[in-house]
Amino acid sequence: MSTPWSALAAESLADPRSMISRDAARSVLHAPADELLALLDAAFTVRRAHWGRRVSLHVLDNAKVGACPEDCGFCSQSSKYASPSGEAPMKSVDDLVEGARRAHAARAKRYCMVTATRGPSQRDLDTICAAAERIKSELDIELCASLGLLTAAKAQRLAASGVDRFNHNLETSERHYAQIVSTHTWADRVETVKHAKDAGMDTCCGGIVGLGESEEDLLDLAFALRALDVDSVPVNFLDARPGTPLAGYPLVEPGYALRALCMFRFVHPRTDLRVAGGREITLRALQSFALYPANSIFTQGYLTTGGATPSADHQMIKDAGFELELASGESIPADPEAVAHLAGPTRRPSLPLARS
Repeated sequence: MSTPWSALAAESLADPRSMISRDAARSVLHAPADELLALLDAAFTVRRAHWGRRVSLHVLDNAKVGACPEDCGFCSQSSKYASPSGEAPMKSVDDLVEGARRAHAARAKRYCMVTATRGPSQRDLDTICAAAERIKSELDIELCASLGLLTAAKAQRLAASGVDRFNHNLETSERHYAQIVSTHTWADRVETVKHAKDAGMDTCCGGIVGLGESEEDLLDLAFALRALDVDSVPVNFLDARPGTPLAGYPLVEPGYALRALCMFRFVHPRTDLRVAGGREITLRALQSFALYPANSIFTQGYLTTGGATPSADHQMIKDAGFELELASGESIPADPEAVAHLAGPTRRPSLPLARS
């Protein structure tokens, strides 16, 4: 039976280069509760056309913890706040290579090395690039880095070392950004995304739902990412940290979180759409529903906080009738027993939460 949502799916598929209207995107955020399943089915129609039933697993490695000079209001790794994320120096090349091996064992498609910093120092960049070269020589896995603000030269060096993708989230709309961060601008982030793209890396750029943004801010974010033509959109849901300015902010309501994911899918029909930080605590029993608009997830946790184990995520993917996509492009069945020996992330230090 035709619904407004199936018509929206047909519009998205008719010409993926075109963009649905802002009013249509807004209507998704207002879908009634009794139409949620129809909305998810429509979003899945678009997702399936471009990604089939494939789900890619991504693993984050917190390569450098805490003491970040930036004042992102959601982040417990900022040195500006009394939030107990702890502090640890840059991991060694050997540590990062071992992290990639664990990600590969979990059947992950991509391994992402992340540092808490304004931007990579020369020493940190040397470490990331040396690790990338070794990982690429040893493993069939895609590499991502998230190192803060980049110059054009640093972006080019990362790309030359084998880093396939660079992550730098816009977080929220340009209008709302100054309410969340003051030590750099939204435009600074856009410039870094452009440097990564110009260097030949894929761009991973999304945001966080639940920062006190308005509905218009969330729509602005979705359409700004479309204008940047990013390759991957991670959608995080705020899990407010004690000691940060956003401490006490409520969790996003699960139904709204799913509607937001559907809205991002319709605005970005061909894009790698990831349900990211906050997935487990926000969606709870509804986590598998996120696989209908989104085609990728993080496993093994989020930097300094835990998350689902690879075995639990494999089980969810298997139970929902999806399959895994590897870096080679091969699709394989999810196999929770094969990864049961893998725990969650190796965290440094084992304390609450950082950004995702």
